[in-house]
Order: sequence, then structure tokens, then C-alpha cells
Amino acid sequence: MDNMRAVTILLIEDDPGDQKLITQSLRAEKVSNHIQVVGSGEAAIEYLTASLSGDPEKPLPDLILLDLNLPGMGGKEFLRQLKQNPRIADIPVVILTTSDMDRDILESYRLQASGYIKKPCGLAEFQVVMKSLNDYWFVICKRVTHDTGCAYQANKCIAR
Repeated sequence: MDNMRAVTILLIEDDPGDQKLITQSLRAEKVSNHIQVVGSGEAAIEYLTASLSGDPEKPLPDLILLDLNLPGMGGKEFLRQLKQNPRIADIPVVILTTSDMDRDILESYRLQASGYIKKPCGLAEFQVVMKSLNDYWFVICKRVTHDTGCAYQANKCIAR
């Protein structure tokens, strides 16, 4: 079966400038058909709750990009809560943050982050990072979708 399936990325980022830079980089590299943006951990929990309830405007993400430094519920607490919910715990979460402190990196991996990237400076560097993310998560890695019962391979949904 050769169905193409839209990829949904949930970006959890509170800084409007970083939101714009990241979404522009994703679109420039044609990484995603759907980029959902929320500005806090609480808003991300609300989004995922709506997704699990079947809200067609809020599809379950295939990948979450998470800033650690968020107002209110921080990125680590969001990650902790996400990974405790068995219905969504398998969604890969890549930390995309300004911190390159060892303790933040280690704690993120202990909380089951799938990757950790220090935010690059400038649009060109962001585009390189976003293209690499796309290549890794949606071309190289074989993943199973949440809603269609199929596996990803080279951006195609193939029957299992």
C-alpha cells in the first residue's frame, strides 16, 4: 500500500521569534504538512487531550519539538507527564532548547526524550537542523502511526 500520510509536528515553544524561525525552517525544507504550535506545557497537554478525544483540528503528532524553558509548566514536567500516559508515551520528543548544560541533557534523556538539540543561531542553521530531523524521523527511522495501523518507511504509510 503506497498511501502518503501527512506528518504532524507539535512545536512547544513560547518565544514568538523562535516559533517563526522554527516553522519557517520546517516549511522551507518541506519537512511537514502540519505544524501545530503551542506556547506552553499546559497548552500542549490541552492539545494532546483534544487529540486523544478525536478533535479533527488537533491530530496526534508524529513528533514533538519541545523547548525546556517554558512559562508555567516547564518542558521537563511536560515530558514527565507525557511519558506517564501510555496512550501517547511513544510519541518521540526532541528537545530543542538554548541550554547545553549537561544536567539538562542527562535529565531529558532520563525522562525518555528521543533527542536533544541546542538551538542553532540563524535561519540557515535552523534549516539544516530541520532537514536532518526530517531525514532521521520520517525517512530513516521506521515508525508506526497512531491512527492508521501502518508503518512509516520513506515518508510512505505501508500496511503492516
